[in-house]
Amino acid sequence: MDNINRRSLLLAGLGIAGTGALVACSGSGSSPTLVSPSGSAAPAADGKGAGAGATHHATLVAAPTVLDLGAGITARTWAFSGRTPGKELRLSAGEELVATLLNRLPGGATTSVHWHGIALSNNMDGVPPITQAAVRAGENFTYRFRADTPGTHFFHPHVGVQIDRGLYAPLIVEDPREPLSYDEEWVVVLDDWLDGVTGTPDEVFANLRQGMGDMPMDTGSSGPSSSTSHGNNKGGMGDMGGGMDGTGVSSAEPSGAGVPAEFLLTGADSALLGGDAGDVQYPYHLVNGRVPADPQVFRSKPGKRVRLRLINAGGDTAYRVALGGHGLTITHTDGFPVRHQQVDALLVGMGERYDVLVTLDDGVFPLVASAEGKNATGMAVIRTGPGRRPQPDVRPKELDGKIMAASQLRAADDVRLPVRKPDRVHRVELTGGMMQYNWSINGRQFDMKNPMAHPIVVEEGQRVRLDFVNSTAMWHPMHLHGHTYQLGSGGPRKDTTIVLPKRSASVFFDADNPGRWLLHCHNAYHGQAGMMTLVAYQS
Repeated sequence: MDNINRRSLLLAGLGIAGTGALVACSGSGSSPTLVSPSGSAAPAADGKGAGAGATHHATLVAAPTVLDLGAGITARTWAFSGRTPGKELRLSAGEELVATLLNRLPGGATTSVHWHGIALSNNMDGVPPITQAAVRAGENFTYRFRADTPGTHFFHPHVGVQIDRGLYAPLIVEDPREPLSYDEEWVVVLDDWLDGVTGTPDEVFANLRQGMGDMPMDTGSSGPSSSTSHGNNKGGMGDMGGGMDGTGVSSAEPSGAGVPAEFLLTGADSALLGGDAGDVQYPYHLVNGRVPADPQVFRSKPGKRVRLRLINAGGDTAYRVALGGHGLTITHTDGFPVRHQQVDALLVGMGERYDVLVTLDDGVFPLVASAEGKNATGMAVIRTGPGRRPQPDVRPKELDGKIMAASQLRAADDVRLPVRKPDRVHRVELTGGMMQYNWSINGRQFDMKNPMAHPIVVEEGQRVRLDFVNSTAMWHPMHLHGHTYQLGSGGPRKDTTIVLPKRSASVFFDADNPGRWLLHCHNAYHGQAGMMTLVAYQS
């Protein structure tokens, strides 16, 4: 692990006060001066790591498209270069990526790219209006950074609820000194899908914001309603395009009037997630952009050892993942190695990634992503021999076998944080609920027009502890930009972790990447409703 510069700091006080965070007091009592994303205190945009590597160039064209999801199902959506998931970007640790985003979206919609899981410089993080201006329609923006740490990551927009469209793709950073031994590697991207089939994410969000008191409810099945016409994007591609005013806030927010009831999900319950599993009724759950009735088929031979890189790019769904007839060995989570654990299945929240190893048997096997608590499934197929393709609704017994939560994993020795007393502690209370759809942190909904109103303040060189306290009745996958934290004293290194309802979780990180970094729930609709805040460095 890289050493970081540590400043001596005299704390006038340290602890937790009410729903807010107690920060180091200054003698004058004035507000601290905070590091700017483009200021001299923030690292250079070409990365912090030592040693130069190759430079990889990529062009990402964000534009409307019509996708073939399989089985005759089409969807009008937005995607990078006409495909979902977008084309995988792959480089080795220490190499540089230069990626130019071309915004060709309709209706004046702005966009950006966030490099989820990458510890890059703050002005490359892709969060309008905090780290950059939103990229306007017809304009371009070039991201440049060096990927210092190997791992499984992905990229997606950070404007409105655009992540629940097709604008995402894997980003794989390979380890030049890879310690794992395997024969093949497959990237598996999971997603919940409705865009261009039953409506748009903007329509869903407008509907949810009405709150439970005025919300039409539907307890029907997870499939599309009989009135749905495949490929019908209600309102048209331009009407609900998420047009922005340059701040990341919708300038023409839909009213929600007449929004179909099939968007809304009730009765989704999961013991693994502590109760309510999700808010949104998705007609389809995809594995690598395909529905289970017409799945992607991975082909190999019996006895081959395969590394699966699993990415949950969904908006509102956790997936319980299993491979029929096989056990899985967890080797990484959120890009960082863990002590290997044998499981039958694993739970992957939105924004989380897991790497697993599996030795393939002879035959045809379903790789199932069960939408946790939602009575729906995504599926791919692994074929190593003759046999019939599994049915789309197959449920292998492994889904109900041994499953291990991230909190039960342990960080590998070489990535575990050294033992150190925290210099600063912040209480991050997750607040709000479905009745008013007022999701928030410490009782405050994040305001994109005034993002620096109530930051969590840290100082470079500090060991920071965040105490997530979930006061709500729903689970939240909490994601920190620009850093990885450690769960507890020896848990896995992660950037996204599930916090169960009415439960708490403490995470630790070293403040080694100055800037202003978003901390938010990676449920697309909870975050957009206000469950976000900033971790800001004091200069």
